[in-house]
Amino acid sequence: MSGISEQACVYAALILHDDGIPITAEKIATLVKAANVKIESYWPSLFAKLLEKRSVEDLIVNVGSGGGGAAVAVSAGAPASGAAAAAAAAPAEEEKKEEPKEESDEDMGFSLFD
Repeated sequence: MSGISEQACVYAALILHDDGIPITAEKIATLVKAANVKIESYWPSLFAKLLEKRSVEDLIVNVGSGGGGAAVAVSAGAPASGAAAAAAAAPAEEEKKEEPKEESDEDMGFSLFD
């Protein structure tokens, strides 16, 4: 049941954040109760304490990040003409770097079953 409780609290926190409402244990519990989901009473307070110290945007952006990854800049505007599009695409191709190939176990002289 804890998986359902966690998921319900996550959704409630995201709803509150999306609406610009401060995330508190009482508001999380109210949303979960309105959704007719039965959860343990300690989950809303745990999520509220977590989100006091961490920004929801930070948590969303950093989901699955293993660290060491570089941010990629994305242009929001579309070029007006074909020549402008070609000019914008040319620097992007030049900036690409050759990724070093990862060595496999075979290249190192051993395998999982040695």
